[in-house]
Amino acid sequence: MRLGILGGAFDPPHAGHLALAQAARAHFGFERLLVLVVADPGHKPTFAPADARLELARLAFEEVAGAEVELDRHERTVDFLEERRPEEAVFLVGADELAAFSTWKSPERVLELVTLGVAARPGVPEDELHGARARLPAPDRISFFALEPVTVSSTEIRERTARGEPIDGLVPPKVAEAIVRLGLYRNAE
Repeated sequence: MRLGILGGAFDPPHAGHLALAQAARAHFGFERLLVLVVADPGHKPTFAPADARLELARLAFEEVAGAEVELDRHERTVDFLEERRPEEAVFLVGADELAAFSTWKSPERVLELVTLGVAARPGVPEDELHGARARLPAPDRISFFALEPVTVSSTEIRERTARGEPIDGLVPPKVAEAIVRLGLYRNAE
């Protein structure tokens, strides 16, 4: 059974995350997609508590077939993978994350434990992607899949929410409702 893993802060989860998950499922044929909400990412701050982000992610991914959402207490991907040792797993990242992959904790070990599935978007030069892959250990463990761009970011959603602007279409309706109900992102960053 092939497993997809999509990790992140999901602060909040948005249409871009869902598009990436759906494109990856279609490309790799995952039966299961494990969505990991990182409780305390070691590389960036979060703005909503982990339990709130977990609730938002569960609401966001409830319509994605085979998706399971969990809280990940590990700060670094390799630590989660060492503990769980998933078989036949593809860890999903965006093209921008591939460029920074060599800065991750133990990138060579990550590639021993999983295959990396990289979402290639139009506008990101193909030669840059393949060059980044060639500079990493085990480039044969990195594959690309096509992703149509979705112009939305968690930062934009937090800023719009703080200004009292609508976020319709940027997040699923249930996520928008939960953001209001939980009083999230009302203060500017």
